[in-house]
Amino acid sequence: MTEPLLSIIIPAYNEEHRLPSTLQAIHDFLAGQPYTAEVLVIENGSTDATLAVAQGFAARLPYLRVFHEDVRGKGWAVRRGMLAAVGAYRFICDADLSMPITEVNRFLPPQLPGDVDIAIASREAPGARRYGEPEFRHLAGRAFNLLVRLLALPGLQDTQCGFKMFRAAVAEDLFRHQTIYGWTFDVEILFIARRQGYKIVEIPIPWYFNPESKVRMWRDARQMFLDVLKIRRNARRGLYDAPPRPL
Repeated sequence: MTEPLLSIIIPAYNEEHRLPSTLQAIHDFLAGQPYTAEVLVIENGSTDATLAVAQGFAARLPYLRVFHEDVRGKGWAVRRGMLAAVGAYRFICDADLSMPITEVNRFLPPQLPGDVDIAIASREAPGARRYGEPEFRHLAGRAFNLLVRLLALPGLQDTQCGFKMFRAAVAEDLFRHQTIYGWTFDVEILFIARRQGYKIVEIPIPWYFNPESKVRMWRDARQMFLDVLKIRRNARRGLYDAPPRPL
């Protein structure tokens, strides 16, 4: 297909209820934009009708492509989408649209400076706003971010917000080095990006808490901590300095 400016990549696990309104909102938004775009839904391991819902939309929206993966894990789905996309800019978009899709143009030229390789949505950068988030969730998130800043990514205030933009060549480089396929994949990708010298900026956004979030703080916290240690171990072993793995 002709290269679009924008690829929107939506990892989707058990999203049959939220996906229809999300895809409709994205469709309405893209209809008013001057650039071309594609949308990729990566369904992996769902036990509900997520795949059928996505395929139903794809049957009437020519810019929408749907992929099925048996392997679960948000990082696995995002990697598949990033490497299958053809857009000049590739945007990870959570299925709950906790950041309104109307914000996406702030991650694209001309609003995004031309020397930026990766733009990440931030709920902590000056000007950001959080809506409806319980205090304990906020504090838990800040605690994890402190760990990330101490051990992996000093200076980045919000590595876990689910909205991130990559230039095409940067995405194809970074996601071929990926080894973590769960929630902490973002930290690994940004860590590799820093080592490769890519320029990362944080963009403050309005963000709306969704109580149906798939992240379970206490269940997932231990694995996320172990993942950060794995990133440090991989770096010491030179794993991120090797040539990227083929598709």
